[in-house]
Amino acid sequence: MTQCPRTGCGGTLDEDGFCGTCGLEAPAGAAAATPSTPAAAPSPPPPPTPASIAAGTGVPGNCPRPGCAGTLDEDGFCDSCGLEAPEGTPVPAPAAAAPDTEADSARTVSTRTGSVATGWTASTGAVTTSSRRGSARSSSRGLLGAGLVEIPRVPYRDPKSAILAHPKVPENKRFCSNCGAKVGRGRDGQPGRTEGFCTSCRRRFSFSPKLSPGEVLHDQYEVLGCLAHGGLGWIYLALDRAVADRWVVMKGLLDTGDTDAMAAAVAERRFLAEVEHPNIVKIHNFVQHPDADTGALVGYIVMEYVGGQSIKEMLKDVRAVQGTEACLPLSRAIAYTLEMLPPIGYLHTLNLLFCDFKPDNVIQTEEQLKLIDLGAVRHMDDDDSAVYGTVGYQAPEIATAGPSIASDLYTIGRTLAVMTFPFDFQRAYVDRLPNPAEEPLLAEHDSYHRFLLRAAAQAPQARFTSAEEMKDQLTGVLREVLAAEDGMPRPGASAEFTPERRSFGIDVAFDAAESLPSLVHALPVPRVDGTDPSAAFLATVTATEPAALADELRQAPKNSVEVRLRLVRALLEAGDVETGRRKLDELVREVRDLDRLWLVDWYRGVAALASGDAKSASQFFDRVYSAVPGEAAPKLALAVCAEAVGDHATADRYHRVVWRTDRTYVTAAFGLARALLARGGRLEAFDVLCSVPETSNHHTAARLAAADVRVRNVPAAQLAEDDLTSAGALLSGLELHAEPKALAGERLLTAAFEWVTQGGRAGGTVLGCPLRENDLRVALEETYRTLARHADNTRERIALVDSANQIRPTTWV
Repeated sequence: MTQCPRTGCGGTLDEDGFCGTCGLEAPAGAAAATPSTPAAAPSPPPPPTPASIAAGTGVPGNCPRPGCAGTLDEDGFCDSCGLEAPEGTPVPAPAAAAPDTEADSARTVSTRTGSVATGWTASTGAVTTSSRRGSARSSSRGLLGAGLVEIPRVPYRDPKSAILAHPKVPENKRFCSNCGAKVGRGRDGQPGRTEGFCTSCRRRFSFSPKLSPGEVLHDQYEVLGCLAHGGLGWIYLALDRAVADRWVVMKGLLDTGDTDAMAAAVAERRFLAEVEHPNIVKIHNFVQHPDADTGALVGYIVMEYVGGQSIKEMLKDVRAVQGTEACLPLSRAIAYTLEMLPPIGYLHTLNLLFCDFKPDNVIQTEEQLKLIDLGAVRHMDDDDSAVYGTVGYQAPEIATAGPSIASDLYTIGRTLAVMTFPFDFQRAYVDRLPNPAEEPLLAEHDSYHRFLLRAAAQAPQARFTSAEEMKDQLTGVLREVLAAEDGMPRPGASAEFTPERRSFGIDVAFDAAESLPSLVHALPVPRVDGTDPSAAFLATVTATEPAALADELRQAPKNSVEVRLRLVRALLEAGDVETGRRKLDELVREVRDLDRLWLVDWYRGVAALASGDAKSASQFFDRVYSAVPGEAAPKLALAVCAEAVGDHATADRYHRVVWRTDRTYVTAAFGLARALLARGGRLEAFDVLCSVPETSNHHTAARLAAADVRVRNVPAAQLAEDDLTSAGALLSGLELHAEPKALAGERLLTAAFEWVTQGGRAGGTVLGCPLRENDLRVALEETYRTLARHADNTRERIALVDSANQIRPTTWV
């Protein structure tokens, strides 16, 4: 076994003359080891035990979680499982004073957390996903927080304060750019080398900055220092002397021998300088500069300086204060995601894919979010370049089918999940999500859970079809989340459905099971796809009678999908359910690429309603809910189906989320009240009905129902004075005609009379009448005589007069 002759290196040479420690080839003349005596590999240190962790004596840098072979960074986060180590676990000493602004990204086949190149080629084919709508509106910057969430401001960071005093790549982030093997690692108490050769594939590695403060590139950019190490190289802060000494960031290559990294940088130079979006970091220039060691020209991308905080850093800050399981508030994380969907959609309109969306690549500065690190961006038709992505975020089909719009949207869904709840997203849940039993947040917010399931579905065709569609649905989910948090409604126009055509069930005695067929005319209907060739024609259709409507639809310039769906709806509304179903089946057979496939389930559900089959209808509507989780219409339909089969708990849940979010759905208020009454929630049902706003056409009906709910069919022994006076206050505030006022008064006064005659004692009044027996008799007599004057027939009038005579107080005349 031959010792390496290099000063300070205690390694041994293998049979080829390369050192097993420094990786360098021995000088000419040095004796190499014989093939029969290969250099011995160092024994890995034993994993720390729970006792050693608690005592702080575990091996620094090793993740202590069972089954995880990852290493910890200086912040205590594992580069494999992504979770923070328990308090007291030894971690490596910080390598630099300033935090990283980008995550590692290098070409590798390992399972570390950095971005990886998958090796996908054109021979495997690509996944393409069509979109029914473009993203033209995505080019304008939205209001951070969607106008619904107040987002904490992140102060602009002074560029000079971000410069690293001692730029160094942490040893646990040093990997060979060619084979992914660990390189530059310390051993036996000695620090690892920043320059050398990989012991596995002999590729040269270098982790040293190539530019020094004071260097000027392109006679224009003065280097001030290193900011961080990114996926494709060192990131430097510089001054642009040609443009008013503005701050710029320069990104070079981590390893000049990495041909894929160089190709990615060149690709950025070709098309990214043309990308113009306020939420995407601006590429100013691409320059070359001689390497200090080899003299070879090295490429540098010049981009705008974004001084702020990345979402990854926000997560670290939250966990430092609140504990390792803490995450961002759900509403805030959704708001961040909504802000990032327009720039992603904008890239898609340019035929570009971002490929590596994750918390590291989103920075907030002041009140604006920026998408940074465009190193993985590629053209949709690029079949040759390496595909970069990050384990735990990257879609499962990338290695075989390549990137697509669907895979970009998958990374957004996974990122949103990582922001909102802790889970082992890079190992145990690398290609799936926890279920609601495992993660309480998902159980609490069903619509959010369904959104994530579609966004991160295994099959690309099951995901959202565009960034705009994803944004529409996530906005609806955000409204629900906010309403659940503070009880304040957040109404908003639906992208997919019209409002209710008419309210139904405006009666606490409504029988959903008997009324199912009539709901076909009341539920919201899907909006017409504006890109359909017959969309303009459908806007002019006026016929309502089924036969006339069918004749008019036959005159459409093209028998398009929307024309055929309109005919299906007309048939269902006319009661011709079987023909409607047959036409729907024909559409499914003949049109294989329906953009909004959930429309088929919606109309199948409507057909089931028309047939009175609530159980089948609920199955179809449940699938619609999963496809468009931000919409109220499928929830409203599910609530009515549950009510029809007597499932009051489910009816309560769906009616509640609709009413809490949007008070224009008065149907949901009455439905929720019925569900509450069925479960003994009389007082809460009263409050729900009282919450119907004055602007609603059903405000008076809701107040009358609320007064009834408080006292009607309630045994006298269960009534309290507050029940009577609260109902009386509601009725007194209503402007009613004589007959409806007398009807409502009769029910309340009768309840008050029964309460008093069965022992109730009070000093209050109801409708101006003291709660005393004689006074209540007088008031009821007058009420019955008023009703008699408005009776429809003689028999009814006589019965009311008799009631008045029976209730009147006993007198001598």
